[in-house]
Amino acid sequence: MAKKIRMAVVAAAVVMSSTIAAGTASAKNGCGGASWYALTSKTASGERMNAAKLTAAHKSFRFGTKLRVTNSRNGKSVIVRINDRGPFIRGRVLDLSKAAANHIGMIRSGHAKVCYEVVSR
Repeated sequence: MAKKIRMAVVAAAVVMSSTIAAGTASAKNGCGGASWYALTSKTASGERMNAAKLTAAHKSFRFGTKLRVTNSRNGKSVIVRINDRGPFIRGRVLDLSKAAANHIGMIRSGHAKVCYEVVSR
């Protein structure tokens, strides 16, 4: 009986660890809404926001992380560097600088569905 219990505990641990590993792997990629902004205030990283640079805000990626962001509608992509926190609107995963938004063709609409993947940390 004890052997069966031990085996069940081991099996549960394997399932939990593979679930955690899968969650970690998927944290590098994602899809959702994105918007753009062009302020001149300081970002959460302490640098001044520059709308002409290819930067973005994300809620949890480390500052300096580079992402490839692809507009789901037209397939255009751009590589951005995370230097700010946000967005703080439900359903949105990134706030892009105006330059980054221009690269992927979302200036006019103001928002778009995008997918992103981590290029470097």
